[in-house]
Amino acid sequence: MAMISGPEGLGTRMRHVLEILDGDVARFLADIGLDGYRPRYSPVVRALLARGPLAIRDLAEEMRVTHSAASQTVAQMNRAGFVSLEPGADARQRIVSLTEKTRDLLPLIEAEWTATTEAAEALEAELPYSLRALLDAILEALERKPFRQRIGETGAARGLAGSDVR
Repeated sequence: MAMISGPEGLGTRMRHVLEILDGDVARFLADIGLDGYRPRYSPVVRALLARGPLAIRDLAEEMRVTHSAASQTVAQMNRAGFVSLEPGADARQRIVSLTEKTRDLLPLIEAEWTATTEAAEALEAELPYSLRALLDAILEALERKPFRQRIGETGAARGLAGSDVR
């Protein structure tokens, strides 16, 4: 694995780490026979197992992602046969449920969750600080003051000619 150095920004580094982690989980999934199953499906499966069928809006809230992100993941999962979609109480609402295909794969999916959790804990043990605690602290700081606001408060942003960046 190449070390990241140079002018890459924080977002670039975070995306690179996520790409490495997701890529390795995806390769492991393929190795155990879950070829069409992607790492991003696990939060959906976990939420549906915990709460039962959900509207996409409620699923997004449960997963702590945007409605758009949940909708895109659900659409991919539906095409792959991992979830089904039924009309909800109102015409715009769609209810997401696990399919029999997914339920049949649950032993493999759960084994992957356990293995991935153990591997993440081992990785975190090698780090000089808790990655989970750091990510939680970042999220809390961004809830207190969004990054957009932080950018607008910089000297560089205030120095932009003719712009109103407040």
